[in-house]
Order: sequence, then structure tokens, then C-alpha cells
Amino acid sequence: MIIRTQAYARAGLIGNPSDGYFGKTISVIVRNFAAGVTCWESPRMTIKPRHPGVLEFESFDGLIEDVKIYGYYGGVRLIKAACKRFHDYCQEQGITLPKRNCTIEYTTDIPIRVGLAGSSAIVCATLRALLAFFDVQIPKPILPQVILDVELKELSIGAGLQDRVIQVYEGAVFMDFDRATMQRQGHGTYEPLPPAKLPPIFIAYHDNLAEGTEITHNDLRSRYNRGEADVLRGIERWAQLAQEARDLIVAGRGSQIGPLMDANFDLRASLIRISEGNRRLVQIGRACGASVKFAGSGGAAIGVYDGDPARLGRLQAEYATMGAKVFVPDIQ
Repeated sequence: MIIRTQAYARAGLIGNPSDGYFGKTISVIVRNFAAGVTCWESPRMTIKPRHPGVLEFESFDGLIEDVKIYGYYGGVRLIKAACKRFHDYCQEQGITLPKRNCTIEYTTDIPIRVGLAGSSAIVCATLRALLAFFDVQIPKPILPQVILDVELKELSIGAGLQDRVIQVYEGAVFMDFDRATMQRQGHGTYEPLPPAKLPPIFIAYHDNLAEGTEITHNDLRSRYNRGEADVLRGIERWAQLAQEARDLIVAGRGSQIGPLMDANFDLRASLIRISEGNRRLVQIGRACGASVKFAGSGGAAIGVYDGDPARLGRLQAEYATMGAKVFVPDIQ
């Protein structure tokens, strides 16, 4: 039996990065890009890398460029860590896994390190394949935490729950990570939102503005742990913005969330260092009449506009001047 699984890219609509700090967010799935895993029974446990020539390059410069884009391990370390965390979860739950081996092969077309959750998509797709191969069930609200623990506990990569929740639930989801609720039930409150009630959305990204999520999260985490007052107030405000946006969307007034998204980014810019290129991702969209914020930790921006095709065309043309690509996310 051959098992094939997928997990899609995602974009944080509002509230991020409060998801790692008992805040609230809204996120949308982005079906335009996906990580895929193929799994089949084999004599030995085998992980096949993203491309077979991973240790062979056209030139020395090509090797350096590959390291800059994919790091030293690519997705292989994510898959190894996912296998380890899956094994540990089963032990913790008293689940005995059958003595079977498999080959895990992965592919991805999610732009790397631009805030569209490419790493967590690989982990999510891998865990889905392992669940199917070993016939194990993990409750849906719990699965995002298992996915997060792959990077947080196994690889010490700072991150939050938002990416994993939306990649498990898909569509559009309002997430409340209230501390008391998390401690009581082991997960947040996840409310699917009707995508039809969202305003017109676009995403712009630039490959050369890539910045790992750990750079932002690790710095913010240390400041949060020190009790920095501005950071604590910021997290509370980000959560409030997400709640206000959720209420507008549910009430059928999703077209009014633009100013809240702008406020989300402006607050971020006051608390976190932002490179000039990433700042331009937001400025260009705003100059074209859209409301814009980061989709993740940098490299990609998400914006809402009035739905006018001419405005979308102008956005695409203006972003092209800086080498950025623009597309409409497939959320349904």
C-alpha cells in the first residue's frame, strides 16, 4: 500500500505572533502551495530527500546557495524529528507500534523561509503519513501540539501553534489560546470561520527576504520571559485585534478588518526589528490602497483590498518592481 499525504502553506491573517504567548489569531490555509509525503512499506526505515542530487551541485557557489535557502539539513531533519516525536507520543499514550519499516519520500513547492509555514507543512504531512501507516489516531485538537513539539522539543526551534492548527483544520480558523483553557483541556479553542465572509485577500512574497521564524520568536520569547512591559502589552493588543476581526467576520462585516491588520503590523514594527526589504512589502501594498501585514515572520505579506481587479493588477505590477510575486490564496 502506498500512502500519500499533503499539508498546505498558510498565512496569518491577524493576531500573530501572539499565538505562542496565550494570545488569539486568525489564519487561512493557502492551497496554492503544498508539502507532500509518500510512504510505503520497505525492509529498512528510509528517508528520501527532496531532490536526489542533494549532495551534488553545479558549482561551489551552487552549494553555498543551497545552504542559504535550505540550511544544512533541508526537510530530512524535520522528518527524523517527526518520527521521533510520533514514537514518543505513542509510548506516552501506551500505544504499541507494530514492527514495520517504511520509506518516507517528501516533496514541497512551498517557498522556503518566507513565513508561509513550509517547515510545519513537511512535519504535518509526515505525521499524517505515519498515522495512516501505523493505523494510529490522534484527536484533531491535540494533533497541532504534537506537530509543534517536533520543532519546539526535538529541534529547539521557537514557534507557535497557529501554523499547525490551520494546517490540521484548513480553511479559515479563529484560534483562542487562553492560558487557563490550554491548561485545562490541553489545547486551545479553534473556531472555523466561513471563507466566504472574508474580504478579498492577496499574498506577496519575495524569496530573497527569507528569514527563519526562530529569529523572531527566539528574541521575542526571551523578552517575554523577562516580563518586558511593552511586549506583554503588545501580545495582549494583538489578541484583541484578532478578536475584533473575528467578530466583524462572523457578523458579515469582514470588509472592515483592514485597519485592524494595519494596526497589527504597526505594533509589530514598534516592537520587532524589521528589515528595509520586508518593510517595503507592506509599504507597497498600502500605497496601492490595501491593508497589509506580515503573513508570518517576514518574507511574505498578506493584504486585503476592495476586490477591484484593476487594483489587484496594480498590486502585482508594483510588487514586481521589487521582484516580489503576488497571488490570490486558494482558501476553500
